[in-house]
Amino acid sequence: MASVQNSLQRTRLRKQLRGFVILWLGITFMMGACTFFAIFWVLGETGLVGGASGRNFALPTSLPTQSVAIVPTALPTQAEQPTNEPTTEAAVVAQAATVTEAPTQGPTNTPLPVSNKSFQPGIQVQYSLDLNPKNEDNWMREVSQKLNLRWFKHQVRWEDIETEKGKFDWSILDMVMTSKNQFGLNIMMSIVTSPKWARESGANLDKHGPPANNADYVNFVSEILKRYPQQVQAIEVWNEENIDREWSSTKGLKAENYVSLLKDTYTAVKAIDPGVVVISGALSPTGFNDGVGAWDDYIYLDQLISAGLLNYVDCVGVHHNGYNIGPDVPWDNVPPNPNASFRGPFDNPHHSWSFYSTLQTYAKKVALAGGQQKLCITEFGWASTEDLGGFPKGFEFANDNSLQDQADYIVQALDLMKQWGFVQLAFIWNFNYGPQAGWATDNDNVPYSIIGKDWKFRPAYDAIIKWSQDQAKSQ
Repeated sequence: MASVQNSLQRTRLRKQLRGFVILWLGITFMMGACTFFAIFWVLGETGLVGGASGRNFALPTSLPTQSVAIVPTALPTQAEQPTNEPTTEAAVVAQAATVTEAPTQGPTNTPLPVSNKSFQPGIQVQYSLDLNPKNEDNWMREVSQKLNLRWFKHQVRWEDIETEKGKFDWSILDMVMTSKNQFGLNIMMSIVTSPKWARESGANLDKHGPPANNADYVNFVSEILKRYPQQVQAIEVWNEENIDREWSSTKGLKAENYVSLLKDTYTAVKAIDPGVVVISGALSPTGFNDGVGAWDDYIYLDQLISAGLLNYVDCVGVHHNGYNIGPDVPWDNVPPNPNASFRGPFDNPHHSWSFYSTLQTYAKKVALAGGQQKLCITEFGWASTEDLGGFPKGFEFANDNSLQDQADYIVQALDLMKQWGFVQLAFIWNFNYGPQAGWATDNDNVPYSIIGKDWKFRPAYDAIIKWSQDQAKSQ
């Protein structure tokens, strides 16, 4: 009897032990599974493994810190490169499908830029012509993290976005704005070129010109601000309206017509976002004045002010791309230079040659008219052909500027504008039009680019970096 009881007891113990082992193995397996899924979830959220969250946090590749540029992941094809136009404002818009969804809204808690009138430099950037967001990020990263600039200029060509009234292709601007927001940059949009459907009857469509009805331009600008709420920091209303190449109208080059467009645009912009800096279209320093093909910019500025310009701007737009004299040289006191191949500033003195005289005179005209506005230099730079092996027609002056001259003049101009105190924004012309145009020797944007032939950064690139670093140290 005792042996039977002992046998039953051993059986019960074996069953209990087996149950305990099974329970222990089950608990261990469940803990391991939970640990595995927890690790997988964390890695997914930080972008170290695939999945939607991982793609959202994946970091784009970067450009180098030294003076050799990296080719983007996909270079523009020949068909995508800019065509040569007789203006340094030329830009080519690639054809793309319409995007219907707006990009994610950027930060909205920043101070209103219009209230910050300290000197703030930037640079003009040509968007990635292949519409590759990674390439666009490369350009934006360079501006924000290498050049250490907080502003960039982007030309918005109305004719390429609203090709039919009420139908918009936002593909380019969506890409630019998404990248701009990612890198925390401020944008100044220069909004130009009416589409054919908006032009006057009988207008010369071979040239750029204003719309027949101001309301069409105002509606387009308003659509931009509504699509990108509180993400646009500044707008330049048109460009070089004192020459018929940019303002070809059956009504001629009348200052009051431009001020009418400016007034309507300013009123609409301020109703949507009072923080946007509204800049008048920068004039072309022509050196020519017949009132038909062009007005001298000094005379036309007087006409604009008389027509009420200063009532409808936060900042007065100015252009000056230097010739073959420095930014500290007045037009009537140019030192002789017998070695200069381009003789304009030396043998034919005129204010249009001089960066110094242009900015000083504009500031005086605004002040004498009672204006409190500062100047916004929406385009300035110096061209050099040293590394190009050729130059566009009419750019003989660029042969007199070495690459080091280009760098020195840009830095001198930045120092002067900050010292003068009457400049609010200043945009270097330009960052990347050289590679975007394949360094074509007949393209008049290329000699100004600070990315030189074969993707070698010009001395101006390092000079701007050093200037930015010096400014940061002095603050």
